[in-house]
Amino acid sequence: MQRIFHTPEGVRDIYNGECSQKRKVQEKIHRVFHQYGYEDIETPTFEYFEVFSREVGTIPSKELYKFFDREGNTLVLRPDFTPSVSRACATYFSPDKEPVSLCYTGNTFINNTSYRGHLKETTQMGVERIGDESADADAELLAMTVECLLAAGLTEFQVSVGQVDYFKSLLKEAELGPEAEERLRVLISQKNSFGVEEFVEEQKLKDSMQKAFTEIPQMFGSEEVLKKARSLTNNACALEAVSRLEEIYEIMKNYGYEKYISFDFGMLSKYQYYTGIIFQAYTYGTGEPMIKGGRYNGLMKHFGKPAASIGFAIEVDNLLLALSSQKLLSEKEEKPEVIEYEPQDRAQAIKEAQKLRAEGKCVALRLKKEAR
Repeated sequence: MQRIFHTPEGVRDIYNGECSQKRKVQEKIHRVFHQYGYEDIETPTFEYFEVFSREVGTIPSKELYKFFDREGNTLVLRPDFTPSVSRACATYFSPDKEPVSLCYTGNTFINNTSYRGHLKETTQMGVERIGDESADADAELLAMTVECLLAAGLTEFQVSVGQVDYFKSLLKEAELGPEAEERLRVLISQKNSFGVEEFVEEQKLKDSMQKAFTEIPQMFGSEEVLKKARSLTNNACALEAVSRLEEIYEIMKNYGYEKYISFDFGMLSKYQYYTGIIFQAYTYGTGEPMIKGGRYNGLMKHFGKPAASIGFAIEVDNLLLALSSQKLLSEKEEKPEVIEYEPQDRAQAIKEAQKLRAEGKCVALRLKKEAR
């Protein structure tokens, strides 16, 4: 049997300076979580399949790593922390009585073969605010997003904010079938204005609906976009969604972080559990978002304790890629002080090393090569 020394496709080893840099960035982000009063939680690496089933609204079943336990139950490696944390919250907390603020760090696993070169195991850090439906909670998580990126060392980035309820309200008014809805969702997500225009004409929607859907892919930018969104519809639910964004933006001004916020009504997540605002953070040097988040007011009901919730996940690997490309990672590797000793000097060497370590220094003891 041939011995294998390399990793499978989609996973990799992280070592030397890169591993050290990753730990330092994680520590800085973790400090922000705690400063906002979020408490740590660890959930299992694998869960019952039902936690990530189609009804929950997470990724497609074919992209899950599935296996069986001895009793024949289907288990999956977690592809996403939000359902896991929601399940744990429903088990151990009472978000109906008091909002629950939790934070986590760990790896996720997605068996996606359609993206060659993309990692199948990635590190995520994130927070979940469960039992709070206020615009203040939305703004707090946007503020945390900004502070996490600043703490990591980034200076130039943008947090793009969308509103799922705006699109869903228009869909309900249009009365499209499931297949048509999904096709329209894909076209808008791709910002394919011509495709959207052609599609809505085929559906023979009224002129005002056609105009609204055609405009959505190009509705991104500053707060002026909110006025544009208002002008396109009289749908009460859609207008309420715009009002929510306006309120959140005003709260962000209190934090002083409004300059980092932009709006994108064409942002539509593949996760179906999102219900209100969704957001993604981008910077130079990586085409993928560093942070993804949003409101998921319907998810907790799947675990027996309905509660309005919002959260975000930091893709740590994407963040490190951005920091590296912008040369914002420290090139200095803190090497330990090395004390070499002969066997007869062992006691003295150990005593010296212990003294230096007590002072907070890093010390490596090494028996001299010729004495090994």
